[in-house]
Amino acid sequence: MKPRPAKTRIDAHQHFWRFDPRRDTWIDGSMSALRRDFMPQDLALHLRRNRMDASIAVQASQSENETRFLLKLANQCPFIVAVVGWTDLCAPDLRRRLEYFSRFEKLRGFRHIVQSEPDDYLSRQTVVRGIASLAEFGFTFDLLVYARQLPAALDLVNRLPDQRFILDHIAKPAIKTREIASWAVSIRDIARNPSVCCKISGLITEADWTNWRADDFRPYLDVVFEAFGPERLVFGSDWPVCLLAGTYDQVVGLIADYLRGRPALEQEKIFGSNAARFYALDTHARGVQRKQGSAA
Repeated sequence: MKPRPAKTRIDAHQHFWRFDPRRDTWIDGSMSALRRDFMPQDLALHLRRNRMDASIAVQASQSENETRFLLKLANQCPFIVAVVGWTDLCAPDLRRRLEYFSRFEKLRGFRHIVQSEPDDYLSRQTVVRGIASLAEFGFTFDLLVYARQLPAALDLVNRLPDQRFILDHIAKPAIKTREIASWAVSIRDIARNPSVCCKISGLITEADWTNWRADDFRPYLDVVFEAFGPERLVFGSDWPVCLLAGTYDQVVGLIADYLRGRPALEQEKIFGSNAARFYALDTHARGVQRKQGSAA
């Protein structure tokens, strides 16, 4: 029997930035670990050490300059196989903007930091209309919401059956205070829509940064596995934000340990092939070449 070919392992959620205190006001004094530049060369070692072949760079700033910044990095760095950028989805010239961004092969979708918006933001007609425009161009939409915003997210995805959505950070449940009941109900509701996937990312920063344990996350992981199944779950590190509460290795190890004992095919899906399918990646032609040691 021939051995199975190695699968591409993808970190489906990480960020880069050149720190600017005037722009990056969300990085406050309690986040001193993040108050510096984070660039591809800083991530490359973590990827290699954890046998990650590729990553997906996600916007952290609400500007088209951010989108162009990430696309420039992706053009220079083979292991960045996709970019999730930002554009003004409520702009009157949105179609022109989407036509422009559709020229960039590695731009696969968009995100808006909905967690900073009012809870009804995703129900607003102008927002719904803007997100509805993405499907025509094949763009995905990352849902960055708090647990309390899941009802509006559910309304959105039900109104746009042709749009592909992925829920970031399992919708940021209050792991630190062990609140789970209402979040779990909403997760099960939104998971009934087959167009929605979910990123297992951002967990440790929703827990007690200094005293979390692996067992803190198991009830939440059990819910998303039961709701979405192994076909619609995607691993993401949320590096460098994860550094507030732990290391890159710990984030990978947390999910790898949870998956231990599950079929190898399920593990391959969550650590790579599900992301490749959702973001429509040609992973055979891209990524980190571990044998050659290329990093950036």
